[in-house]
Amino acid sequence: MPPRRINPRLAKLHHAYSVPELARLLGVHKHTVRGWIKAGLPTVDRTRPVLIHGSEFQDWWAKRRGKAKRPLQPGQLYCLKCRAARSPALGMVEYATPNGTTGNLKALCETFGTMMHRRARLGSIDAIMPGMEVQRRQTPPRLTGRARPSLNTDNPEAA
Repeated sequence: MPPRRINPRLAKLHHAYSVPELARLLGVHKHTVRGWIKAGLPTVDRTRPVLIHGSEFQDWWAKRRGKAKRPLQPGQLYCLKCRAARSPALGMVEYATPNGTTGNLKALCETFGTMMHRRARLGSIDAIMPGMEVQRRQTPPRLTGRARPSLNTDNPEAA
């Protein structure tokens, strides 16, 4: 099962939660919450059972998520292999738009040569990729929107 995204707003601001209550509320294991406490989640001092204020959890979670963000400068895309912001190789970027207003910027990483992606609006491409050659192309329509969708079958009579 894929990891579930934590919604910190499920914790009420003026409510104190025990470790099992917070774990049940967020849909995680109680050992996960105990790991968060070891990582710096503030608790109510010297109480048993250990209590966590909802407002303190929300603040701590926002700071934790803020540290994980990697803002990109103009002319950069995020490379998943490098785990860093990189400039595109040879200054070439491709913009594919399925609907005309938003789309995906694609380029090769200058270090590893792997594909990098960045979501962008059509109107902000010049600000995001200043001084770079951006090739624009329309993505093909979805399979259901095509006149003759390809059949996923081995039956030669169906084609």
